[in-house]
Amino acid sequence: MINRMVWLPLIAVPMLSVSPSPAIAQRVVKKLTAECPMGYTDLSNGKCSALGLMSYTLRPAMDANCPSGWNPMGGGYCRKD
Repeated sequence: MINRMVWLPLIAVPMLSVSPSPAIAQRVVKKLTAECPMGYTDLSNGKCSALGLMSYTLRPAMDANCPSGWNPMGGGYCRKD
């Protein structure tokens, strides 16, 4: 039987080496309209989630058109190109 203390550093080192990075995309966004953006699922709590399958940089559409460099995604959001 292998001693468990030998395995502890092998498990702990990779976990410690992961540093938090700034968020560049959202997997959960606030539900702005009656529908969620494309690819997002309604969580029935006022939020929409991509369920970890994809992540886009989103921003609320302030008016009817998205600014240049952004595409409409539905649900009141624009997606960065």
